Amino acid sequence: MCVPKVIEFLSYEEPLGLMLTTTATFLTILAAAILCIFLWYRETPIVRANNLGLSYLLLLALMLCFLCSLVFIGRPTSLSCMVRQTFFGVIFSVSISSVLAKTILVIMAFKATSHHSPWRRWLGPNTANRVVCLCSAFQIIICTVWILKSPPFPEMNMDAKEGKIIFQCNEGHLIFFYCMMGYMAFLAAVSFIVAFLARTLPGSFNETKLITFSMLVFVSVWLSFIPAYTSTQGKYMVAVEVFTIQSSSAGLLGCIFFPKCFIIVLKPKFNTRRHLIEKANYGNKMIKS
Repeated sequence: MCVPKVIEFLSYEEPLGLMLTTTATFLTILAAAILCIFLWYRETPIVRANNLGLSYLLLLALMLCFLCSLVFIGRPTSLSCMVRQTFFGVIFSVSISSVLAKTILVIMAFKATSHHSPWRRWLGPNTANRVVCLCSAFQIIICTVWILKSPPFPEMNMDAKEGKIIFQCNEGHLIFFYCMMGYMAFLAAVSFIVAFLARTLPGSFNETKLITFSMLVFVSVWLSFIPAYTSTQGKYMVAVEVFTIQSSSAGLLGCIFFPKCFIIVLKPKFNTRRHLIEKANYGNKMIKS
């Protein structure tokens, strides 16, 4: 007699899908809580010293990164297949572009200590907005062409596993997927290199050290993603990508914002203008020596 094959996809009801969904929800709430802390303490020196606008944008982008991982879970549909990779690519590009813009502004702020420095005219939100918009625009163009030329679609793969039908998303022309991932890797590499070169700035500008470590975690996670993704099939392949999205986003969130929240909430005596100035003076003396 005919025996129906089992249709396999990453479901919300199974333990693996439920665990990933719970993790995404928890991390989204955590990012929202950090955003509320930054909004509540927005007038304090440690928050103002790290560019309010970019911090808000990065936190919102990380919240969307956690939420976009939920689109990968559940029964594939035409809409979910079309938006999940493109939405993920654009949001991650905005996140990495925000990190790059924060690093560039920190370097400019250190270079523009003199009133006659030519770097002073580049300081301000306009420079940050240009960096984020320009870096994100290329990814938006790639994803738009991808959707218009060869959009992803759901398909039944009956040959991958014996006795099972894998319900998956066909990514269309893989060249667009590789271009999207490659451009994101390029942005991450540039952000890491710029932050690494600026890691020796004085203490009050130590956000570059946090950014360097966060980008190191980010790059390490995605490098380990490649062999894990290519060696799995079916729902486990989707689970690997979801886990990578969540862990890399959590790395950015934890490395950049947790140390600041620790000082803001638990060590408020260090969240003063005098303390930041003393750290800056000490850092300048160390550099001169």
